[in-house]
Amino acid sequence: MFPAPPARVSEAPPRPAEPTPPGKGQPKQRDAFFDNAKYLAIVLVAMGHAWEPLTDGSRAAEALYMTVYAFHMPAFILISGYFSRSFDMRPDRLQRLITGVAVPYVIFELAYTFFKRWADDDPTYDFSLLDPWYLTWFLAALFVWRLTTPIWKLVRWPVPLALAIAVLASVSPDIGDDLDLQRVLQFLPFFVIGLCMKAEHFQLMRRREVRLLSLPAFGCAVLVAYWAAPRMNSAWFYHRDSVQELAAPPWTGPVMTLALFGCSMLLVVCFLSWVPRRRMWFTVLGAGTLYGYLLHGFLAKGSRFWGWFDEYAWLHKPLGEIAVSLIAAAVVTVLCTPPVQRMFRWAMEPRMAWAFRKTPPRPQTSPTPYTSPTPYTSSRP
Repeated sequence: MFPAPPARVSEAPPRPAEPTPPGKGQPKQRDAFFDNAKYLAIVLVAMGHAWEPLTDGSRAAEALYMTVYAFHMPAFILISGYFSRSFDMRPDRLQRLITGVAVPYVIFELAYTFFKRWADDDPTYDFSLLDPWYLTWFLAALFVWRLTTPIWKLVRWPVPLALAIAVLASVSPDIGDDLDLQRVLQFLPFFVIGLCMKAEHFQLMRRREVRLLSLPAFGCAVLVAYWAAPRMNSAWFYHRDSVQELAAPPWTGPVMTLALFGCSMLLVVCFLSWVPRRRMWFTVLGAGTLYGYLLHGFLAKGSRFWGWFDEYAWLHKPLGEIAVSLIAAAVVTVLCTPPVQRMFRWAMEPRMAWAFRKTPPRPQTSPTPYTSPTPYTSSRP
């Protein structure tokens, strides 16, 4: 679902790139750490969507739901920002932004529209490019964030500026729903932090003391969420509404934005500190998280439209909640596999060479210092 990772994170300083001999190009080496992080995060996304219908009758489910929602999308967005560092307006990168983000957005917005009309028996539901439905908001946001990357590289204090924008958005009810701009602006600080991060920052997260401290931090987060479950509206974690729309006083906008930002960053660090660095059985699935993300939405919404959680009361029992979690993890795992990627690549990663003008090759110059690979969602080598 997210850009392909660069070479393995290392503490060693970057070395100049060696010229590749003609006809001996090699595929870019994927970093197991980031593929592992993306897979584990998409599993949490699927579990969170599966827990949502259970939260009304289970305080424990609501606590886990709030804890996961505090960090799973911030983690994805931070990683997306990290791999967008080299983005500029170069034609080939703009082309890949269109084919890897904009085109899947249009295709799945259309697919979700027809699915809602059929599954929810709502023939009047209209297709809209400006009003993302359900999961497509992230593609719209990623398209906007990535286009603004040169600006964040230019300004002197990008993170404080992004936080100020998020705070102002939280108290601006007139922003409207076009392209889900509330989410675009309120989640913006996580993308900008990713842009500002370096490889050594991920090395710091892997230190033993960070990993040990992350355990009580996660435990405290679950306990606080358990206490807050009956007292707090979980919609705060979606970042899609202003405080006025949440029926809260204006002063809560800055307070909640900054407080949730701090909690989310803490849990993101805790999560990443435990992500394995070596290749695991699920590492290969990290290249297909966009597939799992967009495709599991049909089942997640279909389960509500078809009343599965109302029809089967046992799903609301502890064993049922565990079963729902395991089923969600298994389904999204299957949707990330290479066979599914091959089946839906035409929609997720279309080449579309016919749609773009051929640009003249860039003149060969002396070797330039190493930069991170082009940020892109592709799983191709």
